[in-house]
Amino acid sequence: MKPLPKSQILRFTEKAIHLARRAVSQYSSKFSKHRYTLPQHVVLLCLKVRKNTTYRGLLDELIEMPRIRRVLGLTELPTASTLCKAFNRLDMAVWRIILTLSATLLPTSGVVGVDASGFDRSHASKHYTKRAELTIQQLKVTLLVDAKVNAILDLHVTTTRKHDSQIAPSLIKRNPECIDILLGDKGYDDQKIRRLARQHEVRPLIKHREFTSLHKAWNARLDADLYGQRSQSETVNSTLKRKYGAFVRSRRWWKQFRELTIACLIHNVDRSL
Repeated sequence: MKPLPKSQILRFTEKAIHLARRAVSQYSSKFSKHRYTLPQHVVLLCLKVRKNTTYRGLLDELIEMPRIRRVLGLTELPTASTLCKAFNRLDMAVWRIILTLSATLLPTSGVVGVDASGFDRSHASKHYTKRAELTIQQLKVTLLVDAKVNAILDLHVTTTRKHDSQIAPSLIKRNPECIDILLGDKGYDDQKIRRLARQHEVRPLIKHREFTSLHKAWNARLDADLYGQRSQSETVNSTLKRKYGAFVRSRRWWKQFRELTIACLIHNVDRSL
């Protein structure tokens, strides 16, 4: 009998478990129960975000997914509380490493766009927002996106109204080896950003705010075809919201940051399929 073709979710799971095994050790500690591995937890959490569901909803679906369980090496499923605790334990640094590894699955070009968008916090009440000293009920997410293959190289998430020009420097400093040309709109028009980019041998292709005729002349000389690729950053922001949800499910801000990072690495793996 001819074997069944692999589904998208099965191929995703195979790539995700491979990345997870490269990024984390088998177990968190020699004293752990050794019932489930860290890579298994990583992929299960990725599947939860990819399917935009709850812990219980994911586990209920996995009952009917024997091939997925086989790829993960799961003879039995963990409980929802086990996955929740695993999400709490896995630091943001781990998810950033996996995000970086996921970008290597795609043939990036070095032409990189930077753009920001807002994600809603579905559970953030006005009382919680005030008590936690959060100035807005939306998360501002800034993505660093390769314009050729729409791979997400890095992200910055904030709960405050931080200006774009204050966010871009940290993204440049973390990823100079991935950027040859940086594309940005007028929100990133800042001489500090341009100087920092050049210090890291990055060519800044950022539009100037037109206060004088000189600024208009500089904008007119921009490489229109190259600068036009900046729109890919907006496309990726839109894709994240459409495929994985325009809001985050987690209640605490640090979990929300992790959830968005997971969505970004899932996007990269999906793009590589």
